[in-house]
Amino acid sequence: MPVITVQITNEGNTPEQKAELIRGMTDVIVRVLNKPPALTHVLIEEVPLDNWGVAGLPTQEFRKQSTIH
Repeated sequence: MPVITVQITNEGNTPEQKAELIRGMTDVIVRVLNKPPALTHVLIEEVPLDNWGVAGLPTQEFRKQSTIH
C-alpha cells in the first residue's frame, strides 16, 4: 500500500489543482510500481509560507532575492 505525502505551500491551491495532483501522483505509482490505484494513498500537506524555507532563507526572502519563483 503506497502512501505518498506531498508538501506544498498554502498559497491558494484550488480543490481542482489538488485533485489533479492526486490523480497524477497515483498514475505515477501505478505506472512505475504497478500498484493498484485503490491501494495508493496520497496525502497533501499545505504548509504556511512562513514555515517554509529554501537555500537557507525563509521562502519570502528567497523570492525577493531570486529570479526563480
